[in-house]
Amino acid sequence: MKYALLASVFLIASCGLVYELIAGAMASYLLGDSITRFSTVIGTYLFAMGIGSWLSKHVGGNLVLRFVQIELAVGLFGGVSAAVLFLLFAQAGAPFMAALYGLVLAVGVLVGLEIPLLMRILHEKVRFRELVSEVLTFDYLGALAVSLLFPLVLAPRLGMIRTALLFGLLNALVAAATLWLFRGRPGPWRWAAGQCAAVTVLLLAGLAGAGRLTAYAEAQFYSDDIVYAETTPYQRIVLTRWADDLRLFLNGNLQFSSRDEYRYHEALVHPGLAALPWAKRVLVLGGGDGLAVREILKYPDVASVTLVELDPAMTRLFSRHDWLRGLNGGALTDPRVRVINADAMVWLDQTPELFDFVIADFPDPTSFGIGKLYTTAFYRLLDHHLARTGLLVVQSTSPYAARRSFWCVVNTLAAVGFHTWPYHAYVASFGEWGFILAGHGGFAPAERLPLGLRFLDPQSQRDLFRFPQDMGWMETEVNRLDNQVLVGYHEADWNAVAR
Repeated sequence: MKYALLASVFLIASCGLVYELIAGAMASYLLGDSITRFSTVIGTYLFAMGIGSWLSKHVGGNLVLRFVQIELAVGLFGGVSAAVLFLLFAQAGAPFMAALYGLVLAVGVLVGLEIPLLMRILHEKVRFRELVSEVLTFDYLGALAVSLLFPLVLAPRLGMIRTALLFGLLNALVAAATLWLFRGRPGPWRWAAGQCAAVTVLLLAGLAGAGRLTAYAEAQFYSDDIVYAETTPYQRIVLTRWADDLRLFLNGNLQFSSRDEYRYHEALVHPGLAALPWAKRVLVLGGGDGLAVREILKYPDVASVTLVELDPAMTRLFSRHDWLRGLNGGALTDPRVRVINADAMVWLDQTPELFDFVIADFPDPTSFGIGKLYTTAFYRLLDHHLARTGLLVVQSTSPYAARRSFWCVVNTLAAVGFHTWPYHAYVASFGEWGFILAGHGGFAPAERLPLGLRFLDPQSQRDLFRFPQDMGWMETEVNRLDNQVLVGYHEADWNAVAR
């Protein structure tokens, strides 16, 4: 019996940590700013566990039955937590924060009750000195197992909703096993067994319908039909389609619309690359959809294009899917293109290569993980791989909706020693969108552009570099690795215009 109860410690520690990781991950996916979200979720969860541990001394009566009921409550609340949060966010953003921290508090209090009660039960079988060391050993082992499994297997393979429900079932299994171990003692065991069966059936039904539940929640979140969805270790990829409009969303944020993406990608690539007619080697950081690469390949003198994209699921999808290959013109399978799936910062630190033109096409800095790619540290590293007469272009959010964020990127590049040439283009799906050319030499817009462009011509290209007063330069702090002010700017700027 002792070892069965210690195995229960391993399982309940695993379950408790999973619910904490799911809450933090969902908050980061849906709200961005991962360090803040994870920090506040973990802090709230640990505080709630402290409350639960304190309350445990007031729990009396039949301790085994109380433990079983708490396990079932943890399994139920924790098991449905991801589904509830996802549905709430899809329906309306306002209740999401209250629900998030309310669930974290509830689950944390219940988890905090578990170990003290189990130790009181085990105290009948084990000496106190051995009891503390053995319980804590299995508790920490369970935490280690889940901390490895969650990012490598559970989140990418099962997704958040299935993972939460599966571990809810493990809590119910612990409750059922405890009932069986203590079945000879007096007490309302049949009533407890009925509760256990009811929770198990509910969680099994949720697990069976998890796919439909996810599809329903995402259908509420996205206005168009979902034609593809995948959870990877890095992000949630969703493609929607309505008529001829195909849209890509990463973690709920729109990346492009097929109706007007050409405006964005022509503005991203051609002002810089057309000014470098001698350019042979081009580097694209991010841009796993291959749409920027498509534009680069319009220059016959470009000998090689290196695409560094963190998520292999992105490059695989846009290399193989017929619709998407049609959109990027099969750019990712062109013989001039080399695809590398790696963290851009790590890869740059390890490669000795030099490039004539570099495109930094990262998502907006909604978290510190992305924000590091807009820091002085990253731009200094990138500068080591840019030819002295080469140019760098950075996508830099909206100079209209997020004016402070845009000029923060400009000022950060300037702080590293780059000359900068900011510009902007109107993209219907995004509104006014900003880009920054940077280099150590001069720049003048080219008088000739590749044939077949749908948006840019020499005159409209020159107009991109003119800023009206409401989008003009403003003073900001420089975005450094140890402060990441840009993430705060970006969140505040976009919250100010969100409806």
